[in-house]
Amino acid sequence: QVQLIESGGGLVQAGGSLRLSCAASGRTFGSYAAGWFRQAIGTEREFVAAISWSGGSTSYADSVKGRFTISRDNAKNTVYLQMNSLKPEDTAVYYCAAKRGYYSNSERDFGSWGQGTQVTVSS
Repeated sequence: QVQLIESGGGLVQAGGSLRLSCAASGRTFGSYAAGWFRQAIGTEREFVAAISWSGGSTSYADSVKGRFTISRDNAKNTVYLQMNSLKPEDTAVYYCAAKRGYYSNSERDFGSWGQGTQVTVSS
């Protein structure tokens, strides 16, 4: 397992942008696929985006396609989520997750999780 720490959350107006970062411990992070999930108050955690260990393959939830971009820098053991054109409905706690092997959009496949970072989008 790897340890994950998210940062970059905050309060932003609708239409604005934020970039979340997920820093991972461990020299083998480059062999892990990664994903971002989010959970709004009163809802279940949902998939946002995922990226393969190499960064060559990505997947997005329909609700964020065209607005969010997931990327990674394995030399820095960091995964990013660039969020543009933010909407009030994007308000949630955002979690970074990692798993060995192929990337997935199912949270049940991920064994390592960060503590989450709050994103609040005001209208």
